[in-house]
Amino acid sequence: MRWTSNPCNSPKARVLAAALHDAKLGISPSAMAVIADLLVSRGVDDPEAAARFLSPQLSDLHDPLLMSGMKAALNRLEAAIEREEKILIYGDYDVDGTTAIVILKTAIELCGGAADFHVPHRIREGYGMRDEVIERAAADGVRLIISVDTGIRGFAAAETAQRTGVDLIVTDHHLPGVDGVPKALVVVNPNQDGCDYPCKFLCGAGVAFKLAQGLMQRRLEAKDHNRLLMSFMKVVAIATIADSVPLLGENRVFAKLGLQGLRRPVNVGLKALLEVAKLGDGRALTATEVGFRIAPRLNAAGRMDVASDVIELFTTRDHARATELALKLERLNSERRQTEATALTAIESRLAEDGELASDRLLLIDGQGWHRGVIGILASRVVERTAKPAIVVSVEDGVAQGSGRSVDGFQLLNAIESCADLFTRFGGHAFAIGFAMPAEALPELKRRLRLYALEHLATRQPEHLLNIHAELPLDRITPVLAGWLRKLEPLGHGNPEPIFVARKARLLARPRIMKERHIRLELSQTQAPTPAQEQPLSASNSVTRAVGWNLAARAAELALAEGSLIDIAYRVRENSHPEYGGLEVDICGIEPSTP
Repeated sequence: MRWTSNPCNSPKARVLAAALHDAKLGISPSAMAVIADLLVSRGVDDPEAAARFLSPQLSDLHDPLLMSGMKAALNRLEAAIEREEKILIYGDYDVDGTTAIVILKTAIELCGGAADFHVPHRIREGYGMRDEVIERAAADGVRLIISVDTGIRGFAAAETAQRTGVDLIVTDHHLPGVDGVPKALVVVNPNQDGCDYPCKFLCGAGVAFKLAQGLMQRRLEAKDHNRLLMSFMKVVAIATIADSVPLLGENRVFAKLGLQGLRRPVNVGLKALLEVAKLGDGRALTATEVGFRIAPRLNAAGRMDVASDVIELFTTRDHARATELALKLERLNSERRQTEATALTAIESRLAEDGELASDRLLLIDGQGWHRGVIGILASRVVERTAKPAIVVSVEDGVAQGSGRSVDGFQLLNAIESCADLFTRFGGHAFAIGFAMPAEALPELKRRLRLYALEHLATRQPEHLLNIHAELPLDRITPVLAGWLRKLEPLGHGNPEPIFVARKARLLARPRIMKERHIRLELSQTQAPTPAQEQPLSASNSVTRAVGWNLAARAAELALAEGSLIDIAYRVRENSHPEYGGLEVDICGIEPSTP
């Protein structure tokens, strides 16, 4: 793993640090410089923007009408409610799509309307809007279909809707293709040409929320707006975190306020889900817990069975039924993990045995009958292990279904767009793609992607990088600084947890080995005197406790012993353990100090 450093320390950061220090916030100039650097690197470069970032409010939400197509979409939706027309919401089967359905369906019902929904079966129908579903809806009297988290490349679906007399409103967040957007009645997507909406990286549920927000502002009393918006915020937060969109701008408002709301959920389905995930203890949740403990359980429905279970979970008022559904999601998630583990073992064997495949700069790995519900996760696992963009393909009954994940700096969607003629359908964004194609075309896809990767990844060596924000000696870590670092939460894509480096830290004792894989260290590092108003994390003012997960082998490799001098990359953490409680550092990497 190579350490990289791109500290900000710009004139903007220095100006912001001075402004924040003048506000007498009780933090030393050196610590404020760290916070200002972190803010500026996230595009926050003035005190007002800093206040909004550190303490997001409902009032920070943008006006929905700033989004192109929103006014026309609201006009048509209101007309449908007034005329009591049948409305169908057409979503996707992942967390983003199912929660988007929940948000919009609930808002329509609150505003006096009614809406049915269709969420496709991943295996039988696949991703995207299908003609037969639209035709069936039209025959059933539906006159308005609203897509959520899908549809931006649904040209055939838009033509079918027009032919059958159905008005189609497309709401989506995925990138439009080179041919523009479908000829729907209205397209609502912040990423379409000509849309100046301030936040371009909403997830699908975020776009659906903006439509719901606009509808409620039109049809409900003003005194109820904030309460209702906050009631939706928890679900939008789950979708925003699960879809790995940048936690900046409006997404930060969703995530911050939604995580706060998850401490006291009212929805019976959400309560049951948190209890099953062992998160229903009333404490504040982190984005990591949502991403790794809540989202996988919701995604398991669409991956392994029927995603409509998620919608029922969030809309039922029956406590017993909610518990039953939450337990089902728990079981499906366990099945998903087992299925994923089996396929991952096969992939790792393939990479170990096939030297030509392992040497490719863009990995495309196909398998017969791999469960299509886990190929996206498998692609992510391959990227984690190899530091290369990866596509995993399941072949069954002459059809190849693929899902890919990328690395920073490589636009995977551009890569598959160069092979567009091979696919029956495809889509996605820079870092995640999906497609379907005849299995017989797989060799040609491999050939073209290998050539594309040779051209676009020729100068890039696959390597795992550890991105370090700044140098921060251990004796500069204080409770005050740690408190300010917590204000950066929720952390995630676009707002990563800061990683610092401390040089020439001295071990005060031999590493303590835990469970043969992890280490605990006691370190000392003394620099210039610490300001009197701030105390270091250690009560002794000289000892810093550190933990290194899965670093026992590295400690043995470096022969760490009492008195060793090391450089460590680390995160600042708070440990609630009764013995080791308090502030400590979580080591990300260790290198021997240079003289």
